[in-house]
Amino acid sequence: MGAENQQIKNKQPWSKLVLLVAFATTLGAAVPTGYCIGVINSPADLMKVWCNQTIHEKYGSTLTSSGLQILWSSIVSIFLVGGAIGSLGGAGLANKFGRKTCMFICAVLFTIGAVLFFFCRAAKSVEMLILGRLIVGLSSGLVTATLPMYLAEIAPPARRGTLGVFCGVGVTGGVVVAQVCSLSHVFGTDELWHYALSAYMVLIIVCYLPSYAFPESPKFLYVMKSNPSAARASLLRLRGKSAGKFIEQEIAEMEAEANDNSQNSGFCDVLRDPRLLMPLIIVCSFQGGQQLSGINAIFYYSVSIFKNAGFSEANAQWANLGAGCLNLSISLLGPLLMATCRRRTLMMLSSSLCAFFLFCIAFVLYYIGSVSWFAWACIVCIMGYIFFYQFGLGPIPYFIGSELFEVAPRSVAMSMGSMSSWTCNFIIGMAFPSLESAWGAFVFIPFSITCVLLFLLTKFYLPETFGRDPSDVAPLVSKGFRSKVK
Repeated sequence: MGAENQQIKNKQPWSKLVLLVAFATTLGAAVPTGYCIGVINSPADLMKVWCNQTIHEKYGSTLTSSGLQILWSSIVSIFLVGGAIGSLGGAGLANKFGRKTCMFICAVLFTIGAVLFFFCRAAKSVEMLILGRLIVGLSSGLVTATLPMYLAEIAPPARRGTLGVFCGVGVTGGVVVAQVCSLSHVFGTDELWHYALSAYMVLIIVCYLPSYAFPESPKFLYVMKSNPSAARASLLRLRGKSAGKFIEQEIAEMEAEANDNSQNSGFCDVLRDPRLLMPLIIVCSFQGGQQLSGINAIFYYSVSIFKNAGFSEANAQWANLGAGCLNLSISLLGPLLMATCRRRTLMMLSSSLCAFFLFCIAFVLYYIGSVSWFAWACIVCIMGYIFFYQFGLGPIPYFIGSELFEVAPRSVAMSMGSMSSWTCNFIIGMAFPSLESAWGAFVFIPFSITCVLLFLLTKFYLPETFGRDPSDVAPLVSKGFRSKVK
């Protein structure tokens, strides 16, 4: 019967409404998140000059180079602090107001941030810039905590992994769009950098125009709000009236979850439940490990590597954009990979090969001055790392919580994972420049070790979630480190 039910699920078609919500929320929430991550890099020198001039005109003092660096670090890092706080708040907001409402809250916060960015230059207010970065950070944290969950809960059961990667693809795409918009040929000039910071507002306006048609998550309505009639109505809109047998099967699954009194939904309840320890460790390790696996450091270091290979400053910037485009291009394969491939296989393949390429990058960088062709070998290693990163380390951490946790504890798990991601991102942003100065090429060794640890965690403790309902997966990891995963 289980195999027969799974075959029925696999035949379930996409509906236009599901695709509309998936693309609208990805372009209107995930892409702005990636945009705000990437847009601050290229115009950094121009913005530092403006900050110094503004403070001198407003307060009559001039910052020293160290003081300016501290101010700039604050502008960059306040976004990451906001992301961690927004992630923590995601659980409470998602359970109290719903997944759909969280998307609207994200849009409002992004809009406020864009307004502050656009007018901070005219108002000569560094404070507006810092406040804007904090607000878009809060929104971005809320996006990464709730969007994968929302998409997984409105998707047909067999397509949850396919929609689950949309958030990661959107964030990756947003970084590339930001790199383009902040080029000196576009908005990356002394007169236009505030346009670069706020340009994502176009996506917010366009993508939220059809938001009146967005449905609430049926699982949220049934399990969290105890409203079966509203859940059925939402499912009818998502699946279509001709999908009666699919709807009844999903309603039966939701009823079973709703009747399971052992499920916890409160933050403290979830953290104290020993059955949820291992899946929480997996979710937090995957999302934190995604940041500690070196992807941000690679993009931080890539321009200097391209220059070592003989590229000019301008060509090195274009080559860096090319690396970002490769990252985006491979991420677009994510929905196809998640629809056809096992999670364990992809994660172990990705983490093992990324560990290998990171070790090679460290080795080649150390001897880059001794061997003429090592600069080009380093570029090959960087491209190889980016290629295999998007097979597992890139997409899977975003949605694995939706496949490991049932509805009640899911929002807490996704919030904890998202907070882990933003916290580790903050650590990398603060520590990497100092570590790179102290360790040189060997700074990539800890990233390689992180990938090895993620490989071992996957091999011994991650159950296969592909094509399985979370209610079938949860018991497999309910015994903590004593769980046996084959």
